[in-house]
Amino acid sequence: MRTDKVTVLGAVGAAGWLLALVALDILVPTVALGYLFALVPLAACALLPALPTAGFGLAVVTLAALSALWNQDVSADQQLVLLADVVLVSAAAVFIAKIRVRRENRFARLAQVAEVAQRVILPILPRTAAGVSVAARYQSAAGDTMVGGDLFDCYLAPTHTRLIVGDVRGKGLAAVEQAARVIRAFRQSAATEPELHQVAATMSEYLTAFFDDEEFATALLVDVTEPDRLTLTSCGHPQAVLLPNGGPIRFIDAPVGIPLGLGKDFSFVTVPWKVGDRLLMYTDGVSEARNAHGDFLPLLQVAPKLRHGQIDEALETLLGEVCQHVPHGLADDVAAVLLENSGTERYERPTRELYVHPPAVTTAA
Repeated sequence: MRTDKVTVLGAVGAAGWLLALVALDILVPTVALGYLFALVPLAACALLPALPTAGFGLAVVTLAALSALWNQDVSADQQLVLLADVVLVSAAAVFIAKIRVRRENRFARLAQVAEVAQRVILPILPRTAAGVSVAARYQSAAGDTMVGGDLFDCYLAPTHTRLIVGDVRGKGLAAVEQAARVIRAFRQSAATEPELHQVAATMSEYLTAFFDDEEFATALLVDVTEPDRLTLTSCGHPQAVLLPNGGPIRFIDAPVGIPLGLGKDFSFVTVPWKVGDRLLMYTDGVSEARNAHGDFLPLLQVAPKLRHGQIDEALETLLGEVCQHVPHGLADDVAAVLLENSGTERYERPTRELYVHPPAVTTAA
């Protein structure tokens, strides 16, 4: 749709420019303006494919040849130079259009592959787990933006229920590849480490071998194993939002910590977790969404809408608020997970299994 609109606008613009130049050349017969005709296919090649550009090239060559009829003072030699100029520039414009379209198609294929790869690595989270209802959403940025490394995952075992929301620095396939490594590190560490901050430390140590000097990943880890409390470990990630059932909405003031891949010193915080309470975890595509004036999304002002309806509906409402806040589409990918303490003990697995967790091994503290 967007490509068709650009093509139409490009064709209309080039045609209008050509008509204006022809009219000016006729109205001022004492000055040979036919040389300017070559600018039309040169401008057209910036927006149009090679074939329409060639059509404009043929049109300007024809009009340049006919310009001798109304430019009586132009000599035959000047007319030949004019024609040669228009022909050469038009041919160059067709070549440029062909190369541009080829590169655009290659970029589009790469972006599509990256987006598919990112969706493949994102697991389908269970709808309920250990008394907690779960809703997760991922939304790509604007169409001309490379996908990023946003991620989420859930670890289910008889001994622990843990979740992660994270964001790898960078864009494109490289970020998607590193996001897959973060998920793999989380699954390995969540299964073996008894404490949540130890999960983060083990993940960071594992990822350091794969990250270069400028790569890291922010993450928020949450343990919902206990029915009456949450344990959170932040690895340089945006703060989670707690929506108590009937209490004031607030950010959870957890020790920020360093991003994964930059060290092993992590801490944790524990907060009360009652039936009906909700918790929002998200990436910076939510917290750093800006409107036309450069103002960030007022998350705490929007958060009350997360209290209404089922958590899937509430999360959709949040994404709608984020998209409405930004003027020209999302500038960054968005990953968000909303949890609710449902007070039940059963859990419902996703409709299709993407992986099977090994049994957790508890090590001595």
